[in-house]
Amino acid sequence: MPKIAEIEYTPNPHAVKFILKEPVAVGFPRSYPNREIAEADPLAKALFEVGHVVSVFMQDKILTVTKDEELTWNDLLPKLAPPIRSAPSAAQEAPTPREGSPTVDENDPFIQQIYKVLEDTIMPALAADGGGLEIVGRHDKQIMIRYQGACMTCPSGLTGTLMAIEGILKKEVDPEIVVITV
Repeated sequence: MPKIAEIEYTPNPHAVKFILKEPVAVGFPRSYPNREIAEADPLAKALFEVGHVVSVFMQDKILTVTKDEELTWNDLLPKLAPPIRSAPSAAQEAPTPREGSPTVDENDPFIQQIYKVLEDTIMPALAADGGGLEIVGRHDKQIMIRYQGACMTCPSGLTGTLMAIEGILKKEVDPEIVVITV
């Protein structure tokens, strides 16, 4: 049963990050961008059933909920706490591959370089704000990413954050890289 250790506001005014005392996802992040996809996960489904939830992102002991504009966080947070507290811990789960994992050749040396930079510099920064990203495609030196969690609807995701990610990858991997969101 995960207990809420902290609640943090993120740069996205519509997303809040819960830091939990027990993991809700082990290994790979889980992203539920809508109610239909969340049907297979009891916690994500329960959070959507609260109403006004537009996405749920889980990674280890982090749970990010993004809401619509109809309710304030003061109204919604008390409704989200019971499903989180009653959810089983995922501590005993074996890591499983992501559902809908990108169809990217992870053995490709170029992609491996990108993953290394993402894991070392970019992903920790995104996770600190309650989000993440996944690579969903590649065409030559164009990399297609999909934001997850708080990053999905963050206003800076399509401007500053994307430019920063592209700049880091240009410096660390290849100066001709182009990063786009899908």
